[in-house]
Amino acid sequence: MDLTQLPAFALTSLLIELTPGPNMAWLALLAATEGRRLGYAAVAGVCLGLALIGFLAALGLAALLQAQPLAYQALRWAGVAYLLWIAWQTWRGAEAEEGGAGAGASALAQFRRGLITNLLNPKAAVFFVTVLPGFLSPTARFAEVSVLSFTFVAIATLIHAAIVTAAGTAAVWLAQGHRVRQTRRIMALALVAVALWLLTRT
Repeated sequence: MDLTQLPAFALTSLLIELTPGPNMAWLALLAATEGRRLGYAAVAGVCLGLALIGFLAALGLAALLQAQPLAYQALRWAGVAYLLWIAWQTWRGAEAEEGGAGAGASALAQFRRGLITNLLNPKAAVFFVTVLPGFLSPTARFAEVSVLSFTFVAIATLIHAAIVTAAGTAAVWLAQGHRVRQTRRIMALALVAVALWLLTRT
């Protein structure tokens, strides 16, 4: 197994993950409105989702998505629909109560949301076929692909956890009184923006 390109791949993954995207925006807003505990639960879901996509991509899923445009578009539309559903649930939570995490905002629920949103994100799958192959040796096998995939997932998880840690400092202030409804509405609108961003990507 040739891992001479691992440092370069790790740096590339770091730069890509530091670029603002759907996961970063959603996790920051979640931690700021609901607190770090739920934010970390969502990070765990995102991590598992990326790991599963990396595993499936190593088996050829990403190549299949590129070869079958209809499959790619179906996955993209499913991701958009799910994000819009989460936005609607968040908006309804803002209307229902003035304080505290509403029903359905448990750690398990946020873990599930993080998992599903990444499983329905075709961009995450395509990363493994557009970026990762450039760092593989000519005789690369499943083990080498798995190591690079794990490296990407680890870097992404550390960055997401750092975002949640930083954004969580605002949770106490935002959770006071009338700010709860406002911040949840902002989060809902931000999720709509993320869904529209995904919709405009080709």
